[in-house]
Amino acid sequence: MTAADVRGHDPGDGRVWTPSAARTPAFSADVPGRPALPALAPDRGHAAPDWSEVVEHFREGLVICDADGVVRQVSPVAERLLPEVVPGALLAAAGVTGLVAGGDFTHHGRRLRARRMPLSAGRSCWYVEDVTEIVSRADALLAERARSAFLAVVGEKLGNPLHPDRAAAAVVRLAVPTLAEVAVLVLAPRSGRSRWWRASRGDDEMPTVDSGVLAAPDLPPAIAEGLLGAEPHAVDWLVEQAVEAGWLPGLTSVEACARVVPLPGREAPVGVLLVARRATRWYDEEDVDLVRAFAARAGAALTTAVLYRDQAEVADTLQASLVPVEPAEATGVQWGTAYRPAQAGLRIGGDFYGAHRLPDGGSVFFLGDVSGKGVEAAVFTGQLRQCLHALHRVEAHPARLLRLLNDALLETTQAHDRGRFATMVLGVVRPHRDGGLTLALAGGGHLPPLVLRNSGAVEQVPLSGMLVGVVPDPRVGEVTVRLEPGETCLLYSDGITEARGGRRGHEQFGPERLVNAVTDCQRMPAPALAERIEQVTCDWLGHGDHDDIAVLALRATGPGGRTPRHLHAVPDPAATGTRGPRG
Repeated sequence: MTAADVRGHDPGDGRVWTPSAARTPAFSADVPGRPALPALAPDRGHAAPDWSEVVEHFREGLVICDADGVVRQVSPVAERLLPEVVPGALLAAAGVTGLVAGGDFTHHGRRLRARRMPLSAGRSCWYVEDVTEIVSRADALLAERARSAFLAVVGEKLGNPLHPDRAAAAVVRLAVPTLAEVAVLVLAPRSGRSRWWRASRGDDEMPTVDSGVLAAPDLPPAIAEGLLGAEPHAVDWLVEQAVEAGWLPGLTSVEACARVVPLPGREAPVGVLLVARRATRWYDEEDVDLVRAFAARAGAALTTAVLYRDQAEVADTLQASLVPVEPAEATGVQWGTAYRPAQAGLRIGGDFYGAHRLPDGGSVFFLGDVSGKGVEAAVFTGQLRQCLHALHRVEAHPARLLRLLNDALLETTQAHDRGRFATMVLGVVRPHRDGGLTLALAGGGHLPPLVLRNSGAVEQVPLSGMLVGVVPDPRVGEVTVRLEPGETCLLYSDGITEARGGRRGHEQFGPERLVNAVTDCQRMPAPALAERIEQVTCDWLGHGDHDDIAVLALRATGPGGRTPRHLHAVPDPAATGTRGPRG
């Protein structure tokens, strides 16, 4: 090995580098006028060091061959990496094909990187480096980046579904194919039954999702164990249970491997995730850690979805109990109602109406408005309606019933230290043989009713009174009204008269416009009249905000009159539209 054969190395830091065309070595025997690298000379009486002592500390091993491909020199590093390569033999005969081809190759379980450099006189030098650790670190970094990117996508995709079914389908769909060829999610039993979702890799590389239901006793033992918070090991019986349950299409217990991981919930696992794939890709510890991290995110998403579902069910139940109840049918009376809360999404508000039949054939009816808006006002109306439902059984006189209600509300507001109050018109209607009606009305600070006479006139009933639920023994207004057959009495809330809109957007609708709106409507059925008032008010409002709106109309049907079905405007949660539905 001559000085020209090892040019290009830097004895200062031990790194081997390849001279480029732009940079010519400082010493080169091939460049005219440049001195060749001098041979190592003795120093202070010591023998000259062998070149093997120098190249032994190179990171790369050196294999030098002559022009015929015969190995002439092998550095100590190359001897350790390539024991088959020996001096005096052909390099091609050593059987190290990766060395001859160059680039990265695997040899004796190590990852090697080889490059060939031409030398003088047709000779060649192969530089061989052990890059096992470098490649392993790079692969680990890439794998970690891939895992982080996968979990980031999972977090993004699972952040939207707020329904357990959609969240569960998204979980199994995301697990394939990154984590498994088949993924099965089983939710914790509810009412003795468990829903499950499965995603499997389809022919077009897109996972197909299906679902089913199992009774809690029929769950595979591994799934039941996972629902208790344990993590069964990936043993043969786990795969056999999944195959027996019919969850691993196209896989047998011999050619598959599986893991079961619980999905963390609030107090207990919200479900269990089973992942399975062919045994050629066994789940190592890093794979299991990734499955657990995925399960943690899936558990959080499902817990949120289940909590949202439970809260929605409670809210729907409470809303259904707080929505005004349509009046019960009564002899000789045709009812018409309209209801529009200030917050349409809640379907409940602070206005209320209703009617209860009396044993003597009459009916107690009422319409009122409580202070405030939204949920708190709706809860207060629920309490008020419950009080009326109980009190009308012991007292049917309107004024006395209203005073009893006032006392009950005072006790409730004082007990809860809340200054709630209400306005109300409460009445008792009794039919006559001629088809007419007698209305005994009591007022508690509410707007006076209107009466639509057969002549077309609209009369305002002179009914006043004090607020309900403010002071003991309030002054209650009383008046009796006679309705001839075909005449209508109209009760309404201040959400109509105080509705702000019009051309400038802030003018109140007012009582005069209400009277004009119902003038010449005396022949209208009560349901149509209530709907007309609501529609006229909404047209006045445009798209502006408004208070709760409630209308209760009762019409004397006359002799032999038939009472049609109620028309009402309580929004239906399944309906769509800007103004909400009407019956």
